[in-house]
Amino acid sequence: MELNLLEISLLGALTICLLIQLYFSLFVHLKLATVKVDQSINQAQQPISVIICARNELNNLQTFLPSVFEQEYPDFEVIVVNDRSWDGTEDFLESLEKQHSNLKVVAIAEGAKFIAGKKFAVTMGIKAAKHDWLVFTDADCEPASKLWLAGMQRPENPETKILLGYSPYFKKRSLVNVLIRFETFFTAVNYLSFALKGMPYMGVGRNMAYEKALFFKNKGFAAHMHIPSGDDDLFVNANASRSNTAIRFNKDTHVWSEPKESFFAYLRQKKRHFGAGKLYKPKHKFILSLQIITQFLFYVLAIGLICLPATHFIAVGLLILSIVVRSFVYPKLLKRLNYGELRFWFPILDLFLFVFLVFNAFLSIFVKKVQWK
Repeated sequence: MELNLLEISLLGALTICLLIQLYFSLFVHLKLATVKVDQSINQAQQPISVIICARNELNNLQTFLPSVFEQEYPDFEVIVVNDRSWDGTEDFLESLEKQHSNLKVVAIAEGAKFIAGKKFAVTMGIKAAKHDWLVFTDADCEPASKLWLAGMQRPENPETKILLGYSPYFKKRSLVNVLIRFETFFTAVNYLSFALKGMPYMGVGRNMAYEKALFFKNKGFAAHMHIPSGDDDLFVNANASRSNTAIRFNKDTHVWSEPKESFFAYLRQKKRHFGAGKLYKPKHKFILSLQIITQFLFYVLAIGLICLPATHFIAVGLLILSIVVRSFVYPKLLKRLNYGELRFWFPILDLFLFVFLVFNAFLSIFVKKVQWK
């Protein structure tokens, strides 16, 4: 059957979208699936300051903070910033200070000036830190092993100022949890892969580290203090480079985190992240937009061309090729990044996640107001 000009043009656009998607899968993400993971942890070298910000996180602090003090690292302090909590956090931290000499509590009083959500709390924690190497996590996080700090310590390369870790979510028995973990997986694959390729653009505050001197040299969060999110990804986006950033995703260095339990709570969280993304460097915004736009166009064009008799078989073939390649790359990564049980559902979850990301992008256009807690 002979194709007309419109059908040829649409097939050309579909092919271009597929090639762009294959580039990201095979030349960016696949590297993370095949790179050798160093299973050994370096011997402790220099002291570390661990910074945790908490606002009404009593239950999480009681559950997860003890695992931080159990780290097998000879010299580290734990700084907990109590950001105007009223749930009993203050009393709990006071009792904990009597048990651990390396715990330092920083209290932010209600009505303190210049409060701008979590960034103000993080800044106060950094100012209180006595060591130059800062490791960050959240109150609802638990290190995967007692070697977490040893793995996230300052690298031997003196040029490395930022260290990006990985933080999976705990498994729960719900569809929302599956979606959250799968979305988190793709976010991690993207930022770890691009950092490995020499273009770091973000990190997650649940598990990352950087040099205190770097924070003050570049005026901390001054450039984006006016928005509530971005204490982690915007700082990395502004300060990370090919030469000063490294990644850690050895299983001992993972930090497990409590996921949101409702779909709407998760939407609010993603809305905050989407708002921070608008302030990324232009080249990073272009690449991330290119990823989702070409994937969106690929599915739209594929569905449309499958419905046309003249292009039906070609479109089906390109769609199958896309599924086969993605099913070759990402199940490997799911297993490597502690989500191995999801790999058997990959094709379905892949499409479901895409629909969610498109929905979230449209929602973020109309809903503007966000806050930390």
